Amino acid sequence: MESARCKAFIESVDKGSFRAAAEALGYTPSAVSQLVSALEKDLGINLLIRTKKGVQLTPEGKRLVPIVRSYLARELEMYQLATELKGINIGELTISAYPSVATTWLPEIVRRFQDDYPGIQISIREGIRPEIFSHLEDHSADMGFLAYADPMPYEWIPLAEEEMIAAIPENHPLAGQDRFPISEFSNYPIIMTSWGQDIEILNILRDNGVHPDIKYTTYDTPAALAMVRMGLGISMVNELSAQYWNDHLVKLPLDPPEKLTFGVAYTSEEHMTKAAKKFLAYAIRYLTQPEE
Repeated sequence: MESARCKAFIESVDKGSFRAAAEALGYTPSAVSQLVSALEKDLGINLLIRTKKGVQLTPEGKRLVPIVRSYLARELEMYQLATELKGINIGELTISAYPSVATTWLPEIVRRFQDDYPGIQISIREGIRPEIFSHLEDHSADMGFLAYADPMPYEWIPLAEEEMIAAIPENHPLAGQDRFPISEFSNYPIIMTSWGQDIEILNILRDNGVHPDIKYTTYDTPAALAMVRMGLGISMVNELSAQYWNDHLVKLPLDPPEKLTFGVAYTSEEHMTKAAKKFLAYAIRYLTQPEE
């Protein structure tokens, strides 16, 4: 199986058309189409449905995508190891992370890592839990930074704990309190992140016997906090994601206190590239060891 054919297939899937894949790979659309057709001929199955709007995966193609990504990842690992054996550190690294982690921890970790390994190209893909799991499953990301919640189907390393807080408008009746009782989430409309499917928050509410009135849902914390500031409801978020939001809203610790454990998930150490293993070591050192 030629890697050029596999790369053309994966790039076409990711970009949605032969033309966009050609621009990314530096080929012509015709060349990309021919490479994918050659791969289909090798395998004896159709991988893509061609339309005027672009390409879509066939059921067979969808099942093969994770395997092809894994194949390309192992090829990349081989070349990275070869270059390292020659004393040259180059390669690629893709990290999937909660937006809160991508905007707080990762910039500093990336800076420190790039100071020592400037030849390694890094891509960061922000996402909520289902998206991070999808990135790990199809091997489009080397690791994922997120909060722990059962089930956790991947290898897991805990890195730091973050306190959960209530975000409420300035004029809220409980704005002057020291803490926000979790039971009070039953009494006000809630603005929920992760399209209303934030499993960590839902677990906290369930464990405290709260049946929330989820009035609005958003993708990420900034949109939820902006709606809180407008008085549209209240929200529960982790302190990390809200640390830069301090104007025109009140942030209170919960009563009883609740914390989330943030960490990194990955498929297996055996299948991690050398670049990924090095970056993971930097992340662990930055988040678990105090500065000297």
